[in-house]
Amino acid sequence: MSTYEARLTALRQQLKTDRLDGFVVPICDEHMSEYIGEYAQRLAWLTGFGGSAGTAAVLSEEAAMFVDGRYTIQVREQVDGKLWQYQQIPQTTVAEWLKANAKEGARIGYDPWVHTKDWADAATKALKSVGAQLIAVGENPIDKIWSDRPAPSDAKLIVLGDEYTGQGSAEKRAAVADWLSEKGLDGAILSALDSVAWAFNIRGDDVSRTPVALSFAVINGDGTADFYVEPDKLTDEARAHLGNAVRLHPRSAFAPALEGMKGKKIAVDPERAVAAIFDKLAAGGAEIVQLRDPTVIPRAQKNTVEQAGHRAAQARDGAALSRFLHWLSVEAHKGNETELSAAAKLQSFREATGKLRDLSFDTISAAGPHAAIPHYRVDEESNLRIEPNSIYLVDSGGQYLDGTTDVTRTIWVGPGEPTAEMKDRFTRVLKGHISLSRCTFPKGTRGGQLDVLARQHLWAAGVDYAHGTGHGVGAYLSVHEGPQRIGMSAGGQAGTQEVLLPGMFLSNEPGYYKAGEFGIRIENLILVEERQIDGAEGEWLGFE
Repeated sequence: MSTYEARLTALRQQLKTDRLDGFVVPICDEHMSEYIGEYAQRLAWLTGFGGSAGTAAVLSEEAAMFVDGRYTIQVREQVDGKLWQYQQIPQTTVAEWLKANAKEGARIGYDPWVHTKDWADAATKALKSVGAQLIAVGENPIDKIWSDRPAPSDAKLIVLGDEYTGQGSAEKRAAVADWLSEKGLDGAILSALDSVAWAFNIRGDDVSRTPVALSFAVINGDGTADFYVEPDKLTDEARAHLGNAVRLHPRSAFAPALEGMKGKKIAVDPERAVAAIFDKLAAGGAEIVQLRDPTVIPRAQKNTVEQAGHRAAQARDGAALSRFLHWLSVEAHKGNETELSAAAKLQSFREATGKLRDLSFDTISAAGPHAAIPHYRVDEESNLRIEPNSIYLVDSGGQYLDGTTDVTRTIWVGPGEPTAEMKDRFTRVLKGHISLSRCTFPKGTRGGQLDVLARQHLWAAGVDYAHGTGHGVGAYLSVHEGPQRIGMSAGGQAGTQEVLLPGMFLSNEPGYYKAGEFGIRIENLILVEERQIDGAEGEWLGFE
């Protein structure tokens, strides 16, 4: 019996003990994070899947893995098809699959600390229609069988000075307090880790590749705040930085505090808060008002200091990447390099700047057929040699105190010539990339309205790519930051209906992928800026 088969068997045995007939396992933590700490990597532990988005549903006889188009190939390489059905999102959903496969009277468990309220409501409705129930568990059954599960990080908080943020934490909290006053609310829950980091001008080392600290916060109508973080993580510098207006509590005190908000009107963001937060507030008698986290738009619209920091980080990072590309042009065609060795070399050039804090995500170092997997992640088992006369794709980025970077280059490794098909596809991707970057558009334009500019030349040849064209980027924060996004509007993809505002950073990354053969992607970051046009009517924007 393989390791993953044994783990699936152990989970099913635990579910029997817990009087459950099934369980749903997403990639998620208590903060709805995209990248999560090792302690929360339950899906990877159970299935072997290494992507950043996916969900497993386990029943007594059947089990299914749900991924979107980014991971169609990867899930088949990493997850045993004899144990798991492969399901494609958005063509199906977990709730639909459960409705079709759960038996009447079945009790399907879920951990409310790793799912949204909307997901729980949809799954409850679907299961109820077939006479089954969705059951919130008090303790995640995977945690009961994961004997060597890592503990959450105990790394110290990092204070980020105003020279990087451009605005003090007290000023940010005062703006939230004004927003609460306008809405007639008593407080706002900040549960997303990047929201907490931005509001308090603190960072951390608790999640690989994302400089955040495991914590929750409540900002109150008077501008004070309650900050829930483990005491051992607080340095004297951090305590002084947070000041007297921020009350400090252990992270474990957050759930009881929610139950103690009787009679208060509390803002909670349904996209960024897990179901348990709603459950605890409701149980305690608070009045819940579902509104977007008030830090989201201010965080997305970078101020002039953050923009300047981003430019400095991009220049520094671009120089490191240029050194790597020169090295690759000299060494790659010799046939001695691998995906892992190339990724290590690129990281060494970034480290040589003396400013690198971390990578912004695991480098996508993809040779030949692996380049056709948009979110491929190399490891010792998958590591390929970079062959002469093949395509090599590298998508990478760095975390610096002054900015977060993300850039993709696709390189032909000689000494021969690429095929006519490769040249054609690369040219079409490049033309789309240029078309988007040079666009001028009226104020009020949404990301979904611009997406076709990047795809038009591919569409003309009857081909496309199955991922978004652009995502937001944080300021020494998450490399994938909402709410703005450039992508297909069809299907209501999150963020594509968000109005683009000056100061927002996005990626510009069209691509083309031929499964099993090669992949192409070209990515730079772009900044929404105001455009002054002689004779223009109305207000106009463009990209730097």
